Amino acid sequence: MANPTTSLPLYQRVARKNTIARAIELSILSLLLSLLAYRILSFQDHGFSWLLASLCESWFAFNWVLTVSAKWNQVEYKTYPQRVLQRKPELPPVDMFVTTADPVLEPPILTVNTVLSLLALDFPADKLACYVSDDGGSPLTFYSLVEASKFAKLWVPFCKKYSIQVRAPFRYFSGESMSSQDTSPQFQQDWKKMKDEYEQLGQKIEDAAKGSIPCELAGEFADFLNIQRRNHASIVKTRVSRVMTNAPFVLNVDCDMYVNNPQIVLHALCLLLGVRSDKDCAYVQFPQHFYDGLKDDPFGNQLVVLFEYLGRGVAGILGPFYGGTGCFHRRKVIYGLSPQEYDEEISGKLSDQNLQKTFGSSVEFTKSAAQILSGSKSISSSPHDLLSSVEAANQVAACVYEYGTAWGREARAKF
Repeated sequence: MANPTTSLPLYQRVARKNTIARAIELSILSLLLSLLAYRILSFQDHGFSWLLASLCESWFAFNWVLTVSAKWNQVEYKTYPQRVLQRKPELPPVDMFVTTADPVLEPPILTVNTVLSLLALDFPADKLACYVSDDGGSPLTFYSLVEASKFAKLWVPFCKKYSIQVRAPFRYFSGESMSSQDTSPQFQQDWKKMKDEYEQLGQKIEDAAKGSIPCELAGEFADFLNIQRRNHASIVKTRVSRVMTNAPFVLNVDCDMYVNNPQIVLHALCLLLGVRSDKDCAYVQFPQHFYDGLKDDPFGNQLVVLFEYLGRGVAGILGPFYGGTGCFHRRKVIYGLSPQEYDEEISGKLSDQNLQKTFGSSVEFTKSAAQILSGSKSISSSPHDLLSSVEAANQVAACVYEYGTAWGREARAKF
């Protein structure tokens, strides 16, 4: 007898009720068509200015129809994260990538908060790997992450013990966080301790930014000596994750976009694992949310129309557009497997010669790509080594690695 929990869907596609909005849009459409009809019927009684106005109004009407059609069928997805835990006792691993490039324009404290919010997610710690990519090669950013890794040993248990919702420390401690939490003496004591520890972390990073990094670019910081921000060799540190992973799912996040929902991975897996076939869902895009904006958002900086209406409208047609940060990807799609090839024989692509042409000369990387493309079930049960050594990681991360690869040729052709 089948377990009833395994037959339940992981998500539900719900259509939004927008009857009033549709009625208003149809009324506007009738007015636009009436205006255009009047213009056409009155051409002979007016001159060139009338024709020019007609062309402008026709172009406006065309763009308006495209916009309305894009948000006509708005949908929402209701996910059931607890069903993922019931149906998938062996959860697939997830790799999380945070990108930054400039410690001045993107202060390291922002990156630290984003990383801490990712490390504290409600997901098995051995299934998560967090990587920070710093194109600027900043020793300040590296120092900040080293200190953040020490703070994380206190912050992560605190968040999970008290079920903290907002797990970016700067946001959590900036509001009335204690009012909605446990008011027990133990919680208040732990809260005060965590706040003090975070303030000390922020002070260390601030002092380091003023030029007093207590390392003098020696030891493990020696790699940052005499480097140029726009021209330097690849530097690979593996401190928290000693093993380079190759998870079947990848999350990319900008350094200033912390996670505001600790169950975000489970919500994403509801969609990625709940579809009938992998080819039905290549990625899951979460919209951005903005805080501390002006009341009523007079300048549209919070992009409400884009995310809340157009985004959900496009999702009702085929799927949401890729918006950059906050997106979960299937790694095999990133590796170039198209939907048409999901149900076909791909053994030809997995030959050593084709793998080297596509992914380069790294044996570790090509072997890992072959496992992902072949759909090996063992990948979803435990993290796999992407690179067997830091030397191999440096090889793949180098800017010259792309030469001779299919990806490198495509990238150069575009630029």
